[in-house]
Amino acid sequence: MATISLPRGSRCSRVETHEQGSTLFAAILVLIATLVVIQLWLVAAALDALLANQIAVLMPTALSSIVLFVLSAGLLWYVTSFDDRLRQWGRHD
Repeated sequence: MATISLPRGSRCSRVETHEQGSTLFAAILVLIATLVVIQLWLVAAALDALLANQIAVLMPTALSSIVLFVLSAGLLWYVTSFDDRLRQWGRHD
């Protein structure tokens, strides 16, 4: 995990860190939104396969959806922990 270790007196470093954090936060949220859309597409494909009695398709779509869910949860955990670390670092100044 990345830790934030900047000099306490440097105001420029603090601004850069907040800008980098905002950019990272936005990029990961866009990635999570994309993963959610893919999951919705997988659910629709699984439902279509179920209605067409194509049972062999259900297991791969379920496994793919679980993998995407775990990936999204991990990214969301990383964003919230990074935000917490950034806020704690800001309080020490």
